Amino acid sequence: MRVTLHPERDIEEAAEFYERQGSAVLAARFIFAFKNLTALLGQQPEIGSPRSAGRRGLCMNVFPYTVIYRASADEIKILVVKHDRKRPGYGAPRR
Repeated sequence: MRVTLHPERDIEEAAEFYERQGSAVLAARFIFAFKNLTALLGQQPEIGSPRSAGRRGLCMNVFPYTVIYRASADEIKILVVKHDRKRPGYGAPRR
């Protein structure tokens, strides 16, 4: 199943933060964890918790981020990658 990433800036901002506040290794670990999560979604699209408007959410294990996505028959579209402490409606308008 194809996985598309709508908000590339979400991932870039998070990786830049981890590189700035931690190290390049920490930023690379974040990207690696995100790629593992997207691979898992490609295999098991229904694994995330149901949310409103046909969306689902899956928390990253090590990092405090949640991936909000929409699954169809042939595609997983990642809509939002949000830090768990950001305001609750962050990224809600994204389709």
